[in-house]
Amino acid sequence: MKISKIILLILLIVFVGIQFIPTKRNLSEIVPNTDFMIVNNVPNNIKATLQTSCYDCHSNNTSYPWYNTVQPVAWFLENHIEEGKAELNFSEWDNYSNRRKKSKLKSIVSQIKDNKMPLSSYTMIHKDALLDDSQKKEIIDWITSLQ
Repeated sequence: MKISKIILLILLIVFVGIQFIPTKRNLSEIVPNTDFMIVNNVPNNIKATLQTSCYDCHSNNTSYPWYNTVQPVAWFLENHIEEGKAELNFSEWDNYSNRRKKSKLKSIVSQIKDNKMPLSSYTMIHKDALLDDSQKKEIIDWITSLQ
């Protein structure tokens, strides 16, 4: 019994201690001229859907949930956002080559068709990010028209 209390105390101390380790926050006050929405003059209905379902992980500005300051959750979120931005960053869209843009557009369509995006781990908590069939069709049709 005594050993389990010691272990719990150590775990509590570690948990409290890691709360003081800062994470990098993905926040930007401005929308750059290179942003996908600006470059492509995105219709309002599609813009709203993309911002709700994609931009938290694939742009330079994340709308963080309340639990983003709790470690180790914050580390997971930071890593997830960095991976998402490395794959596709809507804020940097116009910096991509035309070839890369076409590839990304095809990938977006494929990911949506295959229900791979938005990630289920994201939509589990962010129910408003789930795409219904009509939203998927709107996005796919519009993105296909850009290609």
